Amino acid sequence: MAERSPSIRVLTLAVLVILVAAGAGAGYLYIQNHRGPAAGPKTVALSDNVTVNYIGVFGSGAEKGRVFDTSILSVARNNLTWPKALEYSFRTNVSEYTPLGVHVAPHTPSSGYTNHNTTFGGVVTGFWRGLLGLPGNVTRTISIPPSLGYGPTNTSCLVTEPLVVHVPLIVSVTSGRFAADYPNVTLSTGVIFPDPTYHWNDLILSQNATSVSVENLATVGFVAHLPGWTATVTNTSGGSITVTNNIAPSQAGLLTGHATSATCSTNQFIVSAVDPGAGTYTEDFNKDVVGQTLVFVVTVVDIYP
Repeated sequence: MAERSPSIRVLTLAVLVILVAAGAGAGYLYIQNHRGPAAGPKTVALSDNVTVNYIGVFGSGAEKGRVFDTSILSVARNNLTWPKALEYSFRTNVSEYTPLGVHVAPHTPSSGYTNHNTTFGGVVTGFWRGLLGLPGNVTRTISIPPSLGYGPTNTSCLVTEPLVVHVPLIVSVTSGRFAADYPNVTLSTGVIFPDPTYHWNDLILSQNATSVSVENLATVGFVAHLPGWTATVTNTSGGSITVTNNIAPSQAGLLTGHATSATCSTNQFIVSAVDPGAGTYTEDFNKDVVGQTLVFVVTVVDIYP
């Protein structure tokens, strides 16, 4: 969505046609940018401060059509008409469901601008550009490609994991490692406790001042309930336990899990791909809006120059 060109000052009327998404489903927004007396209602111009109600839904990916954010309480509460995305978070303080203050310009200071007792902050480029020329109390739809939204997928936040995992039947660790891996477990030979990852029973075979031996008491057919999906024990021979993650290609983009990321500042991921041929699945630690086309239904409430 382009900014006004320098020549806009000498025009009495300009109609700006904005291509906001390429390819199938491309959206066109026709904006009247004249602010003179004959133009009718005031419209949003560059450097204005505006308040906006919005509904943000995914325009691409497995969650296409699902709401990832909104400023409207009735939409937030309505999961039938407005199904929510996997990482959607309902605001516990319902008073926060108010029109968003937006400074319509690039390079907005991180602290924003304060005007009329409202803070007007920065938003992604496609959002504020999509507001240009809109009058108040009129609802429009803006489609924002990744280049004008949250950018392309950061490949360093993608982690490939095997669908089939081999867990040692007996694990030997130091006493300090045992305390970290098995919190709140009494360190004593013969103690049986739930495995913190797979939830089958574990047994302390032996322990001394420096090391602890733990046996995983898994049996074939045991179903482990992991965060987001299940995994089944398919073999317990050769000194290891074979665990198969029950994830199908059709579930890609629709499952979340938790793990520690070495490169991204989150411990939640979305399973973005499943490849049975390679025997792998992909954990995507990018924020869900990254790399996606975003569609916003927006209504400008107030315009302040």
